[in-house]
Amino acid sequence: MSSATPAAAAPDTVLVVDFGAQYAQLIARRVREARVYSEIVPSTMPVAEMLAKNPAAIILSGGPSSVYEEGAPTVDRSLFEAGVPVFGMCYGFQLMAQALGGRVDNTGAREYGRTALAVSKPSSTLFEGTPADQSVWMSHGDACSAAPEGFAVTASTDVVPVAAFENDEQRLYGVQYHPEVMHSTHGQQVLEHFLYRGAGLSPTWTTGSVIEEQVEAIREQVGTKRAICGLSGGVDSAVAAALVQKAIGSQLTCVYVDHGLMRKGETEQVEKDFVAATGVQLKVVDAEERFLTALQGVSDPEEKRKIIGREFIRVFEQAQVEIIAEAGESGEPVEFLVQGTLYPDVVESGGGTGTANIKSHHNVGGLPEDLEFQLIEPLRKLFKDEVRMVGQELGLPEEIVQRQPFPGPGLGIRIVGEVTKERLDLLREADAIAREELTAAGLDREIWQCPVVLLADVRSVGVQGDGRTYGHPIVLRPVSSEDAMTADWSRLPYDVLGKISTRITNEVRDVNRVVLDVTSKPPGTIEWE
Repeated sequence: MSSATPAAAAPDTVLVVDFGAQYAQLIARRVREARVYSEIVPSTMPVAEMLAKNPAAIILSGGPSSVYEEGAPTVDRSLFEAGVPVFGMCYGFQLMAQALGGRVDNTGAREYGRTALAVSKPSSTLFEGTPADQSVWMSHGDACSAAPEGFAVTASTDVVPVAAFENDEQRLYGVQYHPEVMHSTHGQQVLEHFLYRGAGLSPTWTTGSVIEEQVEAIREQVGTKRAICGLSGGVDSAVAAALVQKAIGSQLTCVYVDHGLMRKGETEQVEKDFVAATGVQLKVVDAEERFLTALQGVSDPEEKRKIIGREFIRVFEQAQVEIIAEAGESGEPVEFLVQGTLYPDVVESGGGTGTANIKSHHNVGGLPEDLEFQLIEPLRKLFKDEVRMVGQELGLPEEIVQRQPFPGPGLGIRIVGEVTKERLDLLREADAIAREELTAAGLDREIWQCPVVLLADVRSVGVQGDGRTYGHPIVLRPVSSEDAMTADWSRLPYDVLGKISTRITNEVRDVNRVVLDVTSKPPGTIEWE
């Protein structure tokens, strides 16, 4: 997505049908990188419901199943007869072949990883301008041995005779490999050929079009009423607030809840940097004691998330009463709550994608049933990097737009165990040291984020001074990611890690050990709780 001239408010939508592939979200991102809007839908969604969304094109993702496996996801043939351009990838390719009368064999001849692809029709819709021999990423056991009638075979491998086929008349296309991953050297080009040439779409989805669309939608939703926004100091809430303010101006009041779960210096940053950049009305609520009381004795991470989410809403409701009182009897009612919910939040919370509930999220899954506000979620369709682009377009300062992601529940879910004032102060100091050293080493842009975790319920033996100690371990979790849907641990220089460890164990009371988390996502999540 770029900041080009704004496009029409209602962009063409490409539906990505998720058959359980770990890369379904990545496909949606790649489509958006081509400046075409995309959404993920579950494979269980009936074809009629998909078509009711009036998609400009449909992409069938890969998946872990075999087309011959009992209970494996299927697709109705009517999808391919609806006149909508369709692109099948891997498992989606095999489903298309099988549904249209082609042959898919369970031969046991598997291909995994980098594979040499031979393009037999280099002038085809998908492959024009790409090399005749290219490297692609395969992950399959079944293989298509015969294309459906009317389809031209356009590529093969040493193992698979039909590795790609195309039907320009029906605008149906498929490849056996994963064009969305970077290991498929010309995969993005092939995907864009489908979008631009096969489906006839234009690259018009931009930051400008997102802002224009959302401003119009927010104005229509709010009218003359008023809204409040829970400002955390993070990128998501800051961009959401700036976007809503652009739409309704002084009808928005931002509420910053100082719940005592923030990192060192963040309250001051919110009060200074964001207000200076936007001129927004800001109300600061000191609620540290309230949150710590509610969290007392609670160690379960899901329960902590729900408590924090619930208390946030209660604080907002109280702020609503105070804002109305300050506005006087003539003021319009505060009926709307702005939240910085992102697309990964929606997907991971099981928001209509058919996926498991990986975590409850106080922006999505933990809201009280008696919520008195209507929600405004202007970023709900965006990935994190897209949110940053929107923030830049809105003129927010670099310090806010490029800030590392920070969870809504704050340090409350970076303490494994009960949350107390003493433990928060300890973690704040360790986190500040890690952030200082990463910034000093110029690594802020090279990592996605670096959660610092306190294992509060764990004690380890150490030697400090001339005596044995039983201190808490601190975990460093530096990760690299594009959108938090998948992530890998960042290979930070040893000297930087060593300096962070030395400073933390020397400067932070009751910590005598620093460890490094080297787990990718999946199987682990970025946050520990």
